[in-house]
Amino acid sequence: MDLLSSLNPQQREAVVHPGGPLLILAGAGSGKTRVLTHRVAYLIREQGVKPGRILAVTFTNKAAHEMRERINALLGGAMAKPIWIGTFHATCSRILRADGERIGIPSTFTIYDQDDQRRVVRDCLADLRLDERRYPAAVIHAMIGRAKDEALDLARYAARASTFMEEAAVRVWQAYEAELRSHGALDFDDLLCETLRLFDEYPDVMRTYQERFAHVLVDEYQDTPRAVPAGAGAGRAPPERHGGGG
Repeated sequence: MDLLSSLNPQQREAVVHPGGPLLILAGAGSGKTRVLTHRVAYLIREQGVKPGRILAVTFTNKAAHEMRERINALLGGAMAKPIWIGTFHATCSRILRADGERIGIPSTFTIYDQDDQRRVVRDCLADLRLDERRYPAAVIHAMIGRAKDEALDLARYAARASTFMEEAAVRVWQAYEAELRSHGALDFDDLLCETLRLFDEYPDVMRTYQERFAHVLVDEYQDTPRAVPAGAGAGRAPPERHGGGG
């Protein structure tokens, strides 16, 4: 199969990019994912890159599944299997299961979905005797989620809390985290934040992944969780990015 024959000149130029950061800006349906998957196949088939040295990430499970299927079709399942392909959350989950014990996270941790998280928030409000009519669980839960999305930890959030609602969120967050940890659980935001904490506190772990992945390709870059760039550690190479208008 000629990997380049089905590509237009602009797509071909991106696929054969000689290396280093590359940002692709394009509208919906213009073939960004096609470029990314052909880029992966090109690196392996034409440049001799080992599949295990490639990380490809995207935002949704559906997009990750589609990416995996396209790469399998181009390379064959056996050759494509060592490539790390997944969502940001799945990638971080994989890292934490391998190395999270360094920061006290068991490899057997469970992941609480939104319903689980809301239930824990309600339990914490009741335990703290905070009236849910005044401090709605959905609002408190959203406030905690936004803080984590901005890569804020509890201490920094508490230091800047200035309203009764924010002060209540601090109290609930503290109890919420204790409850999750007592059950060996993380929420979806924790997957990102705890991976960043792991890299910050243990630079040797971060270096292991820096050295492992020679090529990091990000599809739908505009959907990148804010916690990812906010927590980027010094010395990390910028990824090849495939984002744009949809």
